[in-house]
Amino acid sequence: MVLVSLSASHHDLDLEVLDRLSVGAGSVAHQLVAQSPTVDGAVVLATCNRFEVYLDVADAEDLSVAVDSVIGAVGRASSAVEDEVRGALRLRTGADVARHLFSVASGLDSMVMGEREIAGQVRRAVAEAQAGLLSTTELDRLFGGAARVSRAVESEAGLGAVGRSIVGVGLDLAAEHAPPWPRAKAVMIGTGSYAGASLAALRARGCTDVHVYSPSGRAGEFARTRGVAPVAPGSLVHALESADVVVSCSGSLTPVLDAEAVERAIVAGARGGRPLVVVDLSLQRDVEPGVGDLPEVMLIDLGTVREHAPALGEEQFARATALVVAAAEEFEASLQERAVDHAVVALRAHVLAAVEAEVARLPGGDVPAELVERALRRLAATLLHTPSVRARDAARAGQVEDYLAALRLLHGIEPPSS
Repeated sequence: MVLVSLSASHHDLDLEVLDRLSVGAGSVAHQLVAQSPTVDGAVVLATCNRFEVYLDVADAEDLSVAVDSVIGAVGRASSAVEDEVRGALRLRTGADVARHLFSVASGLDSMVMGEREIAGQVRRAVAEAQAGLLSTTELDRLFGGAARVSRAVESEAGLGAVGRSIVGVGLDLAAEHAPPWPRAKAVMIGTGSYAGASLAALRARGCTDVHVYSPSGRAGEFARTRGVAPVAPGSLVHALESADVVVSCSGSLTPVLDAEAVERAIVAGARGGRPLVVVDLSLQRDVEPGVGDLPEVMLIDLGTVREHAPALGEEQFARATALVVAAAEEFEASLQERAVDHAVVALRAHVLAAVEAEVARLPGGDVPAELVERALRRLAATLLHTPSVRARDAARAGQVEDYLAALRLLHGIEPPSS
């Protein structure tokens, strides 16, 4: 068993490249587990600033085959060129896998350092894999460890009190151009988990006039359960006429807002110089870039958020990093321990079988002490036979020191000097 990750993020790639890689992300894990005999399990983590695949590979010798399988699956799902996919994904194996995922889940590798939304995205990624029977015990343990260290970083490093998020930075930038939040009218596009976070952030700032629109027609149910107003299908342009802020996070594969529709809304709304602030939080761009060129429109996208994301304090970063490193080392140590589980089980079975064989030779009823002593001596001889033969074999092969080291390690025995 080998844990592997292949990842691409905002650190190394333009957001447009990440966008292309993430198209069809939902099918990648299914392809890998169904079609690659070397891949036992797969979890895909796709967010607005990263695309990552975590694998449980059957054998280290199958690593290159597994990597090729990921390249092919991502290429087929996204229609990206194979060379582009291969060049975009960074390979990690061994202890680096846990260290990276734990850092990601703790918000230390995010566009907005210390963001807390990523922890939920990591949990959902493995939950989806589990629901599709795509995860494995080792991947479950890996992601379970990520969840635990994320909570520890939130509480012990103080990141929970900071309240950082991509949504928060976007809305803070929007506030510079919009009316005070208690007087602002907001239109949200999208009804997924990011929309829920956006609504919570708007309300936390005092915005109560919120309308929601869904390209897929789910606005009614979302609005009913959250106490906001739905925008009827076909009425988005009309809703924009009086809006101050638009927060778009639908995750649609095609733009929901184009320049022509926004221009019509601005003209019909007779805004009198009042700007329309559009916050596009979708990696697959809900809003056409040309919208930002319109007069009276301020477009804030993920690129803008990245440019204005605040840095994390050195002390907080150091505490959080120390927690991540310690948790990753503990996880790696636990993997090493489990690697000998089968050997321990075999050893116990061997010893118990020898004991049971001697017990079976004893007569029933009260057993004389000399018979018990004889049985124990036979048991000792049985258990010592193979190690004694191995000792002679090691001596003939010139491996005495290796044998003595194993004796010290396994039994705590320090042989006297010869």
